[in-house]
Amino acid sequence: MGRYFGTDGVRGVANSELDALLAFKIGAAAAYALTQESAHGRKAKLLIGKDTRVSSDMLENALVAGICSVGADVELLGVIPTPAVAFLTIKHKADAGIVISASHNSFEYNGIKIFAGNGYKLPDETEARIEDLIDDFESIPKMTHEKIGRVLKSEIDPVVEYTDHLADTIKGDLSGLRVAVDCANGSSSTTVERLMRLVECKAEIRFYEPDGININDNCGSTHLGQLKERVRSGNFDLGVAFDGDADRCLIVDETGEELDGDRIMAVCAAHMKKEGKLRGGAFVATILSNMGLHAYADKNGMKIECSNVGDRYVLEMMLKKGYILGGEQSGHVIFLEYASTGDGELTALQFMSILKASGKKCSEIAAEVEPWPQLMINVKVPNDKKATLQQLPEVKEAIDAACAELGNNGRILVRPSGTEALVRVMVEGTNSEQVDTLAKKVAKVIESVV
Repeated sequence: MGRYFGTDGVRGVANSELDALLAFKIGAAAAYALTQESAHGRKAKLLIGKDTRVSSDMLENALVAGICSVGADVELLGVIPTPAVAFLTIKHKADAGIVISASHNSFEYNGIKIFAGNGYKLPDETEARIEDLIDDFESIPKMTHEKIGRVLKSEIDPVVEYTDHLADTIKGDLSGLRVAVDCANGSSSTTVERLMRLVECKAEIRFYEPDGININDNCGSTHLGQLKERVRSGNFDLGVAFDGDADRCLIVDETGEELDGDRIMAVCAAHMKKEGKLRGGAFVATILSNMGLHAYADKNGMKIECSNVGDRYVLEMMLKKGYILGGEQSGHVIFLEYASTGDGELTALQFMSILKASGKKCSEIAAEVEPWPQLMINVKVPNDKKATLQQLPEVKEAIDAACAELGNNGRILVRPSGTEALVRVMVEGTNSEQVDTLAKKVAKVIESVV
């Protein structure tokens, strides 16, 4: 991680760790760094989309001011999912796309993530260049007179463009399916209703009335309890939950059981392989992906490549290996044939299309993927300590002891979060009681030394 950028952009408490001044500098530095060569003598253009947080308008205005100050134009997309910004950046031939969102975090946080003109998240070296410019802000040339940038309006409704694209990714329609959809009071609140109409799916849309502070509040992909209950009580075929910026999707089957990103990917990969579309007979997961996923892939003649945690690293591995499917347990799934980044609504459509074609229940098509018992515990650790925590003798000893006890029947991973002041302790094994005990033991040691 850099000085400002984590694994998913710049993130922090709005107007404290991420204030308007920093947003102004990010806008100016990003516009200058990304357009020095790409603009080729013309005025550069950047797109901005945002989620529903109360701080998003403030940060948007600061970003706009920074971008225009260096002579670039800005096209405002309004409230729209993160993957829509990536898609529209490519379609509108923009030099970059910026998203204002803190994804699954609670409302007081916000973030700024940037896509290059190709729709991919910025490489590390570009982020480092932007960070250098932020720290040496006076070196960035500021424009005056007619060279100051302008704010442009989209000629076509971004929601229409994006949802039309999504609907075109499946064959036929989804009529006959009944789905409960949880929008997390986030960005998908602007797109899901039209999308479900386009694909003729009967949907009950929930948590789609954002008020600036209720994003991810006991709803969305990180809080599935209410969706599970509604799916069971309402006799739905499945439930679908997005996070605040709708780049991830989790699914609940008709019994109320959660299908995480691993199981969603497994179903999609097997279908793609059957259709002859799984390039290389392989897909990309992460080091956190459940060992049950690996067992399923082996059984079905598929190969898994594992990347570091973070959808940007999943994508890097996909591009390196030439694969078109990859993702994470959290529900970030990338279908490279249709999108350049993780897309929750796209994932939901692909899964539901497979479900309808199968003629089976949701629980049946996911039954073959049997996850190993796994427990993740998040331990609060200050950002300045989390990277070196594992070097402490007490922590290293606890991790080594857990590894020894698990032997060949499990594993432990301890890693700092790339977006929050947390260290994540993940233990996986064949014995659920042992997994629970060891995870809590290591987490307790970490808590005692911070």
